[in-house]
Amino acid sequence: MTILVTGGAGYIGSHMVHALVEAGERVVVLDNLSTGFKWAIAPGVSLITGETGDEALVARLIAEHGVSAIIHFAASIVVPDSVSNPLGYYRNNTVNSRALIECAVKGGVKQFIFSSTAAVYGNPAKVPIAEDDAVAPMSPYGSSKLMTEIMLRDTGIAHGLDYVILRYFNVAGADPKLRTGQSAKGATHLIKVAVETALGKRAKMDVFGTDYPTPDGTCIRDYIHVTDLVCAHRDALAYLRAGGRPVTLNCGYGHGFSVLDVIDTVKRISGVDFRVDRTVPRPGDPAQIVAKSDRARELLGWQPQFDDLATIVTHALAWERKLGTLQN
Repeated sequence: MTILVTGGAGYIGSHMVHALVEAGERVVVLDNLSTGFKWAIAPGVSLITGETGDEALVARLIAEHGVSAIIHFAASIVVPDSVSNPLGYYRNNTVNSRALIECAVKGGVKQFIFSSTAAVYGNPAKVPIAEDDAVAPMSPYGSSKLMTEIMLRDTGIAHGLDYVILRYFNVAGADPKLRTGQSAKGATHLIKVAVETALGKRAKMDVFGTDYPTPDGTCIRDYIHVTDLVCAHRDALAYLRAGGRPVTLNCGYGHGFSVLDVIDTVKRISGVDFRVDRTVPRPGDPAQIVAKSDRARELLGWQPQFDDLATIVTHALAWERKLGTLQN
């Protein structure tokens, strides 16, 4: 009984692998290492370097390791990049996921947890957003994830594949034990960019758009600590193992912070007043995204422990400082 974690050398995936190992689970990782790192994987866990779209490789991996569940993180995730390279995103996020799902069905895997995104909602008419609200992606990234959700739904009906779809809001922070964190170069996540700037790894940072229909004119997002997100996956796996039926759930805290709120928090905690420039909005960015996540709390028994922006920023800064020593 092994859990296959795709993208398990990446930011969220590596956190998941550590949590599973701590829980005594057998784990195998599939990652192409495009944005992941071997050192981020928990010691003793097997890494297979390859693509989720390589059906022969995935089928062999499932059979050889006796995979009983898949947690699928592997994806391309940068919204502006998806606008300029939609076909690349549809290949990696949708076509490769289709291949992975087919391998799961053929290999007898019955439990599948999918890393989706709040980007499927687009620019919502109201916040907080519930799982039953309309989906209207504004970017190929959001559309590529929504297509995989649809494939999972239809596959579940046709083949009895039980799944949990987790729609992430804005994931941030780092492992409190500093075993792993956001490590890819050229990251676009706001908190990552801000802490890099505070520590002198960037000369300045940009705020994309200041005339959104929000109190201070900048985008508002629901920031969730990566450890709490991983706990939602752990709870989702327990739910499926107990016979839970397919379900789609939001993962967020239910309240948001603006871009300027986040920058002010990073400046305060780091003690650095770094340069911030204001520029034009990026394509595909909605004004405000905040989760209604009551369903995850009720159905999974999920209980977030790090619902505090200052804590998230503190962990992100600590990891960024450690990452500088790892890279040097």
